[in-house]
Amino acid sequence: MNFYIMTLFPEMIEQGARNSVLGRALANGILSLEAVNIRDYTKDKHGKADDYPYGGGAGMLMQAQPVYDCWRAIEEKIKEKCGKKAGEKTRVIYLTPQGKAFHQEMAGELAKEENIIFLCGHYEGIDERALEEIVTDCVSIGDYVLTGGELPALVMVDAIARLVPGVLNNGDSAGEETFFNDLLEYPQYSRPEQWNGKNVPEVLLSGNHKKIREWRLAQSEIKTKRLRPDLYEKYALRKKLTEKLVKRNKALYADMSECLSRGRGELLYAGEDGAVLWDKKADVYMLAAFDEGSAEKIVDQIPSGISGGQFILHEEWLLPPMERRFRVKEKMMCQRAVYNRGVSLPRSKEIAIRQLDVSWLSVVLAHYHLGSEEYVKERLAAGAVFGAFAEGKLAGFMGEHIEGSLGMMEVFAEYRRRGIAAELESYMINLHLSRGYLPYGDVIVGNEASLKLQKKLGLKVSKEMYYWAVV
Repeated sequence: MNFYIMTLFPEMIEQGARNSVLGRALANGILSLEAVNIRDYTKDKHGKADDYPYGGGAGMLMQAQPVYDCWRAIEEKIKEKCGKKAGEKTRVIYLTPQGKAFHQEMAGELAKEENIIFLCGHYEGIDERALEEIVTDCVSIGDYVLTGGELPALVMVDAIARLVPGVLNNGDSAGEETFFNDLLEYPQYSRPEQWNGKNVPEVLLSGNHKKIREWRLAQSEIKTKRLRPDLYEKYALRKKLTEKLVKRNKALYADMSECLSRGRGELLYAGEDGAVLWDKKADVYMLAAFDEGSAEKIVDQIPSGISGGQFILHEEWLLPPMERRFRVKEKMMCQRAVYNRGVSLPRSKEIAIRQLDVSWLSVVLAHYHLGSEEYVKERLAAGAVFGAFAEGKLAGFMGEHIEGSLGMMEVFAEYRRRGIAAELESYMINLHLSRGYLPYGDVIVGNEASLKLQKKLGLKVSKEMYYWAVV
């Protein structure tokens, strides 16, 4: 990921980025950061980049020309480096108290970008004409005024960078901390076991990972309720719905309950008659109508203005009102398979399972045809696809879909009937168990081979059918 910071004081950025996790990621080439001096692009022989504002008023204003020319130079550099197409614009973030408040969800969204340009203002601001030409986002780190945008830029870079794969040593760190799933982080302890008359909680010394996870969740709930009741209210609403979905039909609603528990879902509606959930990362809408009479109302909870997208309709009676409101282009009837047992499945030592990267794209595309090239590439880049190797050769693969389900399984013809599908799925189930997830997947109705495999591995298959719909 590449950061470019347009500034009048590049030394502030360079000094602030040298240390700790950010400095290490820059040294290892995982990230790049360049502070670009706006003064280098002024046409004034004295290097002046500001002037008095028209209409009078206190202070000076940064001029449009050097800001604009600085941005153009960066865009040309990105075009040469990344092969950007003509007209394709990089995200340009102007740091201003007037902008949208920065938060963890925004950091996660920006972490998906390949290049980000930050524009740091000074004095009384920047000529509005330059802002209109280049800025895509106005962002504030808080309701207060600083002397310039350099510190806010560094704050945002730090928050975004730590969500980029490979930046943190522990891949789980970014997902188990403050603001994950609207919870504050649980208390942490290190050596010695006793300090100043206070002991480390016994559960953390027990080695029982299940009890440790339960303790940490309980502590996060207590801390959030006490310190951030606004966050806790949102969390409690999702928790209540999760418990309701699990109680009604754990297998059928596994996607919704997992989306909520993994902190990915935005709750659009939750009532006694059903729920509507939006998986922001996957851009998938999940609908549940607990009785046929509420189907119309549940479909009406889908935000207006949506003209396309993917929907999971957990009851068949949701399809008619969906077809009345939208033009459904595709629909696929499925059953849900869920692994409830909570214990790892045995694995064979003869089949090696390894993570596949983007270099395997052409091979995966040659065998998997239910996703676009862009989607498959994204899954490979996310480290979500794993290959089974027999005698050192790739024999098949399986992955995790973007909304969290297990799938994308393909075993090459010459390696079938050798237990490779079972090995792949066992590996993925164990991987999800190790992450504290409930392993589940979608089985297209009529795929008897897949149903047979699910039952062989001990997964529970829902009796109910549901629809994946594309509108």
